[in-house]
Parts: sequence; structure tokens; C-alpha cells
Amino acid sequence: MAQLYKTIGLIGKPKHDGASATILKLYHYLTEKNYHVIIEQSVAQHLDLHEAKTGTLTDIGEQANLAIVVGGDGYMLGAARVLSCFDIGVIGVNRGNLGFLTDLSPSDIIAPLEEILAGKSRSEQRFIIEAEVYRHGKLKSSNSAVNEAVLHAGKVASMIEFEVHIDGSFMFSQRSDGLIVSTPTGSTAYSMSAGGPILTPNLNALSLVPMFPHTLTSRPIVVDGNSEIKLLLSNDNHDNLQVSCDGHVILAVMPGDEVIIKKSECSIRLIHPLSHDYFNVLRSKLSWGNKLY
Repeated sequence: MAQLYKTIGLIGKPKHDGASATILKLYHYLTEKNYHVIIEQSVAQHLDLHEAKTGTLTDIGEQANLAIVVGGDGYMLGAARVLSCFDIGVIGVNRGNLGFLTDLSPSDIIAPLEEILAGKSRSEQRFIIEAEVYRHGKLKSSNSAVNEAVLHAGKVASMIEFEVHIDGSFMFSQRSDGLIVSTPTGSTAYSMSAGGPILTPNLNALSLVPMFPHTLTSRPIVVDGNSEIKLLLSNDNHDNLQVSCDGHVILAVMPGDEVIIKKSECSIRLIHPLSHDYFNVLRSKLSWGNKLY
């Protein structure tokens, strides 16, 4: 039978014993099944696999048909931001805590992986967003986010002032600790902790969640996913403002800057087992009640 995925990339959290053990297990299994395997080079340095082919995340994106990411949601986010630029499926193996994006358990990985490699799987496209910082009309910095882009001050509990425009229309001005612009993927992360709504992954929508606004009438709002969100920073703000992308990449922002947040042209293709059920994930991760009857 022809192989659905001929080249598979193995990506994991470096210097993590559990992730390394899982990658070794996957490497031996896949090579025995005659798959071409590329191990991400930062992980390969800690594994005694001298014959293994190694490469960067970009190499894996360019050469592989499937990437298996071993780690927590945070590591999955970092890998996904790079791999979203390529036509590659991504599977997550949970070596973290919650594991919203990592379906497979390291203690029971071979059987569901065999099903996926045989084509018995679900494919799901998740969009990501781009955050751009403009100063005097010129682009100063940009980056992508799978979960959210967050405008905030550089120090804790510091009020900032800004306006929000949607597709060129003024929506509101605000004094708050900042604003979270979240994708459906990120709606169960930082946005949820701030009181934002949970958006099912198939929605083409973005949520805007104020952070400790200086008014009791300010509430989260959901807008069309194709909207262009513009944040205009007041000149009265202090220096040291920031936009955080997935909590990892920091873009510096100054008073008077404009921040544009919109859907990226890139997207992530997640591969799930056939048994995957989003609402079951919510119930198990958030400890929701089971069926009464």
C-alpha cells in the first residue's frame, strides 16, 4: 500500500527527557516502517542517533508531508507559527499540562498513529493572525500568532489609552491594561482567563477582550475573522508598550503608533484521530460535567 505521508518530521521540546524518549520511540517505529524521517536539529543534538537526518523547522516544513510535535501547547504554538507557511499536516503529542492542541498521549501513541498514517484521520484548517506595528506610516515590526496578539504595557498594572477601529470604522476608545485579540484556537487560552468567550475552531471570527478596563460597561466582542483591527495608541501613553504574539514574540510599541491585526495568508493544517471530538476536549480539559443520562 502506498504511503500517504512519505517524509515525516519529528519535533520536540529540547532537553526534555519525556519528549526525547517519545521522539526516540517514534523514530525507531517510523524507520522500521520505511518512512523518511527528519529530526529537528535542536532535539537531535541530545539523541544518540548519528545516522538520522536532521534539519531546522523550515527544512521540515519544506521537505516533510507530516510533522509530529512532542511537547506542550506552548511548544506546539512555536512550531505551528513556522510550519503554517508550508503545506504540511501537524500532529501534537502531549508532553505538557492541558494539551488543547496536542491530541495524542505518549503512553498510547502507536495505535492511533498507525490509523493516522493509514489515512484514517480528520484534517482541520486553523487560521492564524498577523500583528504589525506602524510608526509615522512606516512598518516597524511584525509577527504571527496562533492564539492571540495582546496589546499591553511593559510593566504590570499600568493603564494605557488607545482607540479601536474595525475595517476603518471607529468602535471605541479605552483606558485599560490592554486588549487581547484572539483566534478561535486561542479562545481557550489567555483570552478565556480574561473572561473572553470560547469560540469553536470552525468559526471565522476574532474576539476582542479588554484587560481590566476603566469602565464597567466594556465587554468582550466578537467580530468577523476577515476584519482588519486597528489600535491607535494615544500620545499621552508612557513609553515601553508592547504587543505580545502567543506570549513568546514581543513587538515594541511607542505612544502614537498604530497596531494592525488581521488574518494571515498562512494557516495550520491539524491532523486528528477519527475519535477526536472538540467538545470532549473541552469537557476533559476544563472539568465540565458529563451527561446526566
